[in-house]
Amino acid sequence: MKLSVGLKVSNSLSLTPQLQQAIRLLQLSSLELEQEIQIQLDSNPLLEKVEEQSSIESLSSVQEQEQDKKDLTNELNADHLPDDLPVDTDWDDVYTHQPTSLGAAEFEEREDNRQGHLGLKEHMLEQINLLHFSQVDMLIAYCIIDSLDDKGFLDSDISEITTSVQHLLTSMDYDDEVEDDEVVVVLKHIQRLDPLGVGARNLAECLMVQLEALPMQTACRNDAMNLLKNYELLISNELAKLIKQTGLNQEQLKCAVDLLKTLKAHPGLEFEDKDSDYQIPDVVVMKKNEQWQVALNPDVMPKLRVNSFYANMIKRADQSEDNQYLRNQMLDAKNFIKSVDERHKTLLKVATCIIEHQRAFLEIGAEGMKPLVLRDIAEEVELHESTVSRVTTNKYMLTPRGLFELKYFFSSHVGTTSGGEASSTAIRAKIKKLIAEENARKPLSDNAIANLLKDDGIDVARRTVAKYRESLHIPSSSERKVLI
Repeated sequence: MKLSVGLKVSNSLSLTPQLQQAIRLLQLSSLELEQEIQIQLDSNPLLEKVEEQSSIESLSSVQEQEQDKKDLTNELNADHLPDDLPVDTDWDDVYTHQPTSLGAAEFEEREDNRQGHLGLKEHMLEQINLLHFSQVDMLIAYCIIDSLDDKGFLDSDISEITTSVQHLLTSMDYDDEVEDDEVVVVLKHIQRLDPLGVGARNLAECLMVQLEALPMQTACRNDAMNLLKNYELLISNELAKLIKQTGLNQEQLKCAVDLLKTLKAHPGLEFEDKDSDYQIPDVVVMKKNEQWQVALNPDVMPKLRVNSFYANMIKRADQSEDNQYLRNQMLDAKNFIKSVDERHKTLLKVATCIIEHQRAFLEIGAEGMKPLVLRDIAEEVELHESTVSRVTTNKYMLTPRGLFELKYFFSSHVGTTSGGEASSTAIRAKIKKLIAEENARKPLSDNAIANLLKDDGIDVARRTVAKYRESLHIPSSSERKVLI
């Protein structure tokens, strides 16, 4: 074997830093893109954001300052100086005007008295501190409240709370012994605080506490309490056994169930923080002149440019190290602006192609959704499937039907009796509509829904209907059946 040195010419693909940056920006969400742009603005002096209104205001302020300087210079050069020279600050800029007997402030200063969100446990502790509990009972109450879950139910056994309280008393050198009965007594007091039923160990106990708090003359109160004693039969919807066990007729049973529906099943949920995580749309779809038009959201499209001041310095400067730094920064700024612009163009191209396929969805809703996969869009816009996947990830489209992620418009398909294809999203919408229109006393079974869909030209099996129904969080026909 002989070693030798030679030259070989070959073609290969490589990702340049500019291409890597473009790919990375393509998969960023609007919030992540905003953060990336801010990082580039902070690190690159040659990159700046175009703010037309602020630039106009800054220009006018500079002109005003120049005019003030000229007026001050003319007054200082005068033969006789005036008694009051112009100053660059005003008294009201430093000291706020306080109302006196001679006058009132132009703008009333009000204290910010907005309250923060009060959680369930904080709400319960405020009430516990007002009760005349002993130190041991107060400690038991604190342990009970600490064991509440988000729904307001007690998440620990009585024995566990007793053990925790006993351990705390021992650590504080208390000789008192706590029994389960003491914990139950404190728990009964807590359950009758606001909201009623908090601290219950199950749903039946929670509803029972609320029923006991109702006035004695409340209609069907005793019948509802009798129903809760047969809670297992009630949730399993076994009407015949329930009537036999309780001795109630159908009208009394219906009245008792209606009363139970007015109670709070989860008393702690009203204290849940309901601040929503709002999504900003990247693309907006609207109908103009009977045509669906797609446009990028201008709020997530910041206008960037190269700073002209530093760019002029590069033209006038020599080949020094500082000048070379500015050149590199200007090249990075231009590449970043180009990558952001390409991201917006690609996003608009893909969104427009999606809308062309899903016009029926915009017209009639989810039932008009057409089957669509990434390959179909990639072939039309002449991009790779991975690029389309990056574009549609964490990007949102605002339509007259609501706000949707771009991934929502892609779905698998099911064959039809006519030889065509139907989208799984459209099938789910049809199943949801059929169940919404069914007779509550005779709900449709999965097999019946499959037959109805087959009559509509969609050939699906019963197990497929069951899978779609479960994905919609719709219970089975036996659980949906309403007998009273």
